[in-house]
Amino acid sequence: MTWYTDGRLHHGVGIEDTFIPQERPGGRALDEYDLTQHYHLWREDLRLAAHSGATLIRWGVPWYLVEPRAGTFDFSWLDEVMTELQHLGLRCVLDVMHYGTPLWLENSFLNPRYPELVARYAAAVAARYPGVVDDLTPLNEPMVNAIWCGRDGRWPPYLTGQHGLVTVLMRLALGMVATQRAVAAVRPEVAFVHVDAGFRWVGHGPDGLGVAEGNEWRFLALDLITGRVTESHPMHEYLVRHGASAADLAVLRRDAVTPDVVGVNYYPAFTTQAVDASGREAPVEAGTDGLVDLLRAYHDRYGLPLAITETSRSTPDVAEKCAWVDDLLDTVDTVRDEGLPVVAAFWFPLLDLYDWSYREGTRPADEYLMPFGLVDLVRGADRVLRRVPNAAFDRWRARVAGFPSR
Repeated sequence: MTWYTDGRLHHGVGIEDTFIPQERPGGRALDEYDLTQHYHLWREDLRLAAHSGATLIRWGVPWYLVEPRAGTFDFSWLDEVMTELQHLGLRCVLDVMHYGTPLWLENSFLNPRYPELVARYAAAVAARYPGVVDDLTPLNEPMVNAIWCGRDGRWPPYLTGQHGLVTVLMRLALGMVATQRAVAAVRPEVAFVHVDAGFRWVGHGPDGLGVAEGNEWRFLALDLITGRVTESHPMHEYLVRHGASAADLAVLRRDAVTPDVVGVNYYPAFTTQAVDASGREAPVEAGTDGLVDLLRAYHDRYGLPLAITETSRSTPDVAEKCAWVDDLLDTVDTVRDEGLPVVAAFWFPLLDLYDWSYREGTRPADEYLMPFGLVDLVRGADRVLRRVPNAAFDRWRARVAGFPSR
């Protein structure tokens, strides 16, 4: 029996792990571990994670540092982190790819060897840490990745438009399938937690689509890797129209993989987007109703164990943050009673994070600090970011300690 089949609810936290190391005019490097000083204070951060009552942690590998040159790995720091995770008793759901590719990978996801190279790297990490890395996410939020890298041209390879989005999405899907298959070949016991951004739409769907089409669009990444995109799929014509090749679609059907757990990311004040007739998107509050709607949608479609792999509130009002702790855990309790197989809930991120707009901005870093965390980041006169657990940390810890074990 595994943690996701034992019938219990497991609690987790996560460390924001976006890595976009490429610089260009108007684009700074974005490395959340560097900005939050996690590279220096990682022991304290992991101990705070354990102290929160979490038994699971989502934590990611900076691929660009672990494989600084193609085929050459430096595991020295990663070895220390994995040892500490094991010592603390934290089960790591490892992001081998959250966002971002190494500097040496020319054209990023467009590199024809990307699926092979990301799979090689992931298999090397998994093979090194049996008993520590037993749960793995091949790539976090593929649709968000395709938007930022393919539709909006903000991250490498800087494509734009729907053709760009589909181009990047297909490369990501091929990489995810290659990663799962390569890891399973060296570590058959590893469980795969595929993590999706749970989009919801009000008014219109994204990019000129209707709401019904948008609701199909949001599942594209998981549908591609699980081999569901045949000619009868509602979005097949959309993919082909925007550049998906018959050969790549055939490979994805042939090499399809199945997640062990489907992770759903949900932010109550951001996940639901109101889209007007001109296509402008604006986030709207959806509370617990939006979360329940998404969990049911993913359960109906895939019928697999579910985890809420990211959720939190970005607010300086700690009372609002505490309220979301209660709303989240009460809602999970309710939907589990109704039969939804929710096996884990993660507060993500444990620490405050730096908004991604930092990369394209010019202001000092701390002006981009977002109060998402159960732990505040407070810069002292020595420039060190002190870790200060807030009242929501205490609420989370108390609720987790009191949660029924069923």
